[in-house]
Amino acid sequence: MSTEPNKDVLRDWRESAPYWAKHSDTVRLMFAPITSALLGASGIKDGQSVLDVAGGAGEPSITIAQSVGCSGSVICTDAVAQMVATARNEAHLAGASNIGFAQCVGESLPFAAGTFDSVVCRLGVMLFPDPGSAIKEMLRVVKPGGQVSVAVWRHQESNPFFYVVADVVSRYVESPPEDPDAPGAFRFVESGKLARLFKECGGDGVNEQVLDFEMEAPITPKQFWELRTELSDSLRGKVASLSAEQVKRVAEEVEEAGQPFYSAGRMSFPGQVLIVTATAKNSQT
Repeated sequence: MSTEPNKDVLRDWRESAPYWAKHSDTVRLMFAPITSALLGASGIKDGQSVLDVAGGAGEPSITIAQSVGCSGSVICTDAVAQMVATARNEAHLAGASNIGFAQCVGESLPFAAGTFDSVVCRLGVMLFPDPGSAIKEMLRVVKPGGQVSVAVWRHQESNPFFYVVADVVSRYVESPPEDPDAPGAFRFVESGKLARLFKECGGDGVNEQVLDFEMEAPITPKQFWELRTELSDSLRGKVASLSAEQVKRVAEEVEEAGQPFYSAGRMSFPGQVLIVTATAKNSQT
């Protein structure tokens, strides 16, 4: 595998890290239903040791830390030092003392085989340069019979959080067709695609389920536009190519298009993700 894509991805995330820190409270609320679904799929319980791969600004690690209690533990990993620093700070503010941190890529986890009871990855695996290697690593570090559970986005049409902005921006900035196998939010939208990869990587008892949820947060349409443009490196790049007048028009059109999803200063977008879970085989090494 070439190292160049990995360098590009890491550069983009380093640039995005300050914005994820800025919006961490809102992101936690928006993705809370996904976190709950991952915990349920993994069967995470009191006293367990859990690995959170690509934990970003600290979730779902902080929620998991509460679920496993003082007798359990969580390791939160991310490839970007700034993300790890944000996660550490968020954990401190939350009083979560049973979380450890490690800076590493998903394709190379610095842990011995069979270390964890469960491994989770929320909205990360579709962004990895080599998701197959990352899945093999997650299966390697979980104990035999332990669960690996990941969440990935479903189709853009099922997630207005994305298309409300994308549809407007596409009228101002021409975008080439996306490579369905390149790192990106919609890499694993096809039913069975990620499940097949888990099986190819040695996962046992692979299960896939669709999660429909409401993505809610106390923000206005104007704040939504700010959040979306700041969290997405690709969107920031497109906006940077526009004139000030064009940016103003795009923002106004996005706010208008998003109005059906707001009430009394609160955002509520329907969302849809896939939850894929696999068990580590007893022979996994």
